[in-house]
Amino acid sequence: MRLSIIIPVLNEATVIVQTLSSLQSIRRRGHEVIVVDGGSDDQSSSIATPFSDKVIHGLRGRSRQMNAGAESSTGEILLFLHVDTFLPNDADRLIIEGMNGRRRLWGRFDVKLSGKHPLLRIIEFLMNWRSRLSYIATGDQGIFVKRELFEKIGGFPEIDLMEDIALCKILKKYGPPLCLWQWITTSSRRWEEKGLFRTVLLMWFLRLAYFFKADPNRLVKLYYP
Repeated sequence: MRLSIIIPVLNEATVIVQTLSSLQSIRRRGHEVIVVDGGSDDQSSSIATPFSDKVIHGLRGRSRQMNAGAESSTGEILLFLHVDTFLPNDADRLIIEGMNGRRRLWGRFDVKLSGKHPLLRIIEFLMNWRSRLSYIATGDQGIFVKRELFEKIGGFPEIDLMEDIALCKILKKYGPPLCLWQWITTSSRRWEEKGLFRTVLLMWFLRLAYFFKADPNRLVKLYYP
């Protein structure tokens, strides 16, 4: 089975090399990396080119970019990765063996936040257990799904925020996720810059508002003020 790792970017020239460099061993094992640029003003695309199998351009918006990447991909399993997130070195083996052995159609990793603040350990613990209980994953957890199912459901709902939640609400109708205990490490930069407590409260407010049918295309203005 072949993985297609799809990474949406927008003005990420300062961080993209580190992420893509970490994926080269997975590429050498026959999997593909696709970067989808949503209209960067910096050199994200040109920097990504030598580290990727494809760099394509799509309409701005994470959901639209990931759908464009999926359409351009060839793998049997699609893995959607944020540009500030790092996979385990053997992520391909973990996904393929886990999905085949447990007959899962989709899944995600446990997330680890990169910072050292003690509160981050509590936050990541709660994120991972909430996901196990609810069958809802966030994009920071590296959602992966079999191509056949992704195409069957029409891909990500093309909304400006909560696209990961919306996707999982559909996917879990077809079965529970494969919840890998291995860590995927994501940057805690936003949490620390905006304040940990403030960010936690904002995240919970946005999720609650979305649960009560708030328009995600309006909620995005609170997330990216």
